[in-house]
Amino acid sequence: MITIEADWLSAFFRLAVIGLELAGTLTILVGAGLATFLFARRARAGDRTEAYSAFRSALGRSILLGLEFLVAGDIVKSLVINPTLDDLIVLAGLVLVRTFLSISLGVEINGHWPWEETRMAREKARAASDGSPATAEAAGCGTALKG
Repeated sequence: MITIEADWLSAFFRLAVIGLELAGTLTILVGAGLATFLFARRARAGDRTEAYSAFRSALGRSILLGLEFLVAGDIVKSLVINPTLDDLIVLAGLVLVRTFLSISLGVEINGHWPWEETRMAREKARAASDGSPATAEAAGCGTALKG
């Protein structure tokens, strides 16, 4: 096991963990506040359904980004500050939960599984090169040519 002998290096890693956890928490809070503000503004301007959809996307993205910072802090804490087997097991559980949340939020935001990105992009490109409105709509391309 590697131990940190220098006090300044140990203090640096502890500050780094605090900074990452603070960044993650602030990202989620600021993102939620901004998403709520934009939702209220869009809802007053007109289409509430579109405003709600944009709100969910913005909120999901801020949660995902905040989770990235929080997991980074947990990785540094578990692998550098307290490298015990218990901490590594907790880290593995956190990574599993975060992966599940990431996939779930990605499906909520994008409306499809993450591994469908390549197929959908290929179909969208094919529809754009064909120029047929029916093919473009089937591929999920919102810019179908109207004839």
